[in-house]
Amino acid sequence: QVQLVESGGGLVQAGGSLRLSCAASGRTFSSYAMGWFRQAPGKEREFVAAITSSGGSRHYADSVKGRFTMSRDNVKNTVYLQMNSLKPEDTAVYSCAARRSVVVSTDPKNYNYWGQGTQVTVSS
Repeated sequence: QVQLVESGGGLVQAGGSLRLSCAASGRTFSSYAMGWFRQAPGKEREFVAAITSSGGSRHYADSVKGRFTMSRDNVKNTVYLQMNSLKPEDTAVYSCAARRSVVVSTDPKNYNYWGQGTQVTVSS
């Protein structure tokens, strides 16, 4: 069992930055691939970024490539999402997820554990 707790969301102006964190419980964190997803009101959940269990490989949605950076610290059992050059269309609830695999997936159905989410609001 893995429990995930996100933090770092908030209100920011367009062009600004935020850093999301996701702290995980459990001693096997380093064996899980991790992902960030987001869901805006009235829209389906969408993939944002993912990282392999070792942190050696990352994958990003085209909409955030070059602006967002995902990283992980397997000592602190934490993953991060650094979000720069934020746009109003980035407004959503952001959730982290853990997958019992070393490789990433962009499909939320392939993730086994989810956090409660943190709100990110970008004003124009």
